Amino acid sequence: MTVAPDPPAQPAKRPRRLFKNLMAKLASLPMILTALVIFVGGTSWTVFYSFTGSRMLPKTEFVGLDQYERLWNSDRWIISIKNLGIYGSCSLVLTLVIGFCLAACLDRKIRFESAFRSIFLYPFALSFVVTGLAWQWILNPEFGLQSVVRGWGWETFTFNPLNDPDTVIFGLLIAGLWQGTGLIMCIMLAGLRGIDEDIWKAARVDGIGTIKTYVVVIIPMMRPVFITALVLIASGIIKLYDLVVAQTGGGPGLSSEVPAKYVIEFMFRAQNLGQGFAASTMMLCSVVIILIPWAFLEFGGRKRG
Repeated sequence: MTVAPDPPAQPAKRPRRLFKNLMAKLASLPMILTALVIFVGGTSWTVFYSFTGSRMLPKTEFVGLDQYERLWNSDRWIISIKNLGIYGSCSLVLTLVIGFCLAACLDRKIRFESAFRSIFLYPFALSFVVTGLAWQWILNPEFGLQSVVRGWGWETFTFNPLNDPDTVIFGLLIAGLWQGTGLIMCIMLAGLRGIDEDIWKAARVDGIGTIKTYVVVIIPMMRPVFITALVLIASGIIKLYDLVVAQTGGGPGLSSEVPAKYVIEFMFRAQNLGQGFAASTMMLCSVVIILIPWAFLEFGGRKRG
């Protein structure tokens, strides 16, 4: 009598992907709900009511693209966009250049590196309101930098950017650079410290100069660091508000208006929610324009690699 062979052992069933790492997924639920309800829901609500004639309170009186047409026909909005373009382009370039140069200097193992790093980073710990008020005093012609230099004997010295409509945006730029450059310096310094020392040794053996090594070798290797720095700087530029309110209040006249201030003014002072929502939707579009290239460079390139 032959004995039937035992049936082959069934492989252990793998847990379904839905229940894999279940505790981690449960722990992330509050964050996911917050993102869906507050961020996505709030954004959708703002875009929806930007097509209505809402005034002091939201109302579903659709007016089509009237709010956007009124927005782009407003001289105040156009001035805000121009100011943000000037401030943003200068801030983006100068913050990156100054931050990288400071990081490169500190990476040379100079004396008192920790002290210099703390000094350069300290302004970032201050709020934009404090920064704006401090630089408002520094640039005040009565008792600021102009008064000090004239007290030293240079009687014709003039430096009064905040009271000149043509230069007020550069007065804001000085304060913004003073506060934001330290953070970019630390990000760049972390990237430089991640570069293998053998690369520097190989460059010295090949007779490549220091500046050329930075330009040809080091900076291309720090591409992810530069992308992160660019996104941080750009996000800070778009939401520029506190610094303007504290330093100039949007003046002289409308010469230092920015989009974020336009939104706040129309939503809470002019009691024109529809116009404020339309302006904030345009700001959202600018954020999306920044995030899409960043996501493509950060994740698309990684996927191809």
